Amino acid sequence: MVVAVLMSTALATLSPATLRANQISPQHLNDIGRYCTTCWRNARLPAHAWDDCTQEVFRRLLERVPPHAWARALQIESEERREFLRAIDAVKKRTQRSRKHTPDIDQAADLRDHHLRVRYEQREAVDRVAPEVLSERQQQIVQLSLQGYSVQEISEKLGLPTERISDEKYKAIRKLRERLAE
Repeated sequence: MVVAVLMSTALATLSPATLRANQISPQHLNDIGRYCTTCWRNARLPAHAWDDCTQEVFRRLLERVPPHAWARALQIESEERREFLRAIDAVKKRTQRSRKHTPDIDQAADLRDHHLRVRYEQREAVDRVAPEVLSERQQQIVQLSLQGYSVQEISEKLGLPTERISDEKYKAIRKLRERLAE
């Protein structure tokens, strides 16, 4: 595989005499490269990967199509063109799959700390504002709710009907939102 990659790189840098001897036109190499670049752009692959993807297409072509037949890779309805398109498709799909499985920096970072900090700040704001705008019962309901208790569990704990707890909780949340939005 490494040899094929090196060969494809070498083909791009061969002298015109060598290319003529192998019946490879520099124009065909250029056309194949431009075609690949257009495919990568249309597939929305990251621009930094385009050169590597094109190299991989050349490597696959070297394995499956003799260099003297590469001119037919750009023609309609030829076996060489089908191999060329298969190579492009395989490289494109492999690159897209690798992007899905490789997290970027933001995804790799541990965001739990950020989420915990945001949650802590929100709780702090609720604790600061609650005594100013909520009744004692509403404060109790909000605190128990923040601790993870369900409406049914709060109802049992406070000895009140679930409908009353649900109503008080709704009113408390509305009051807190209004106050915190100021």
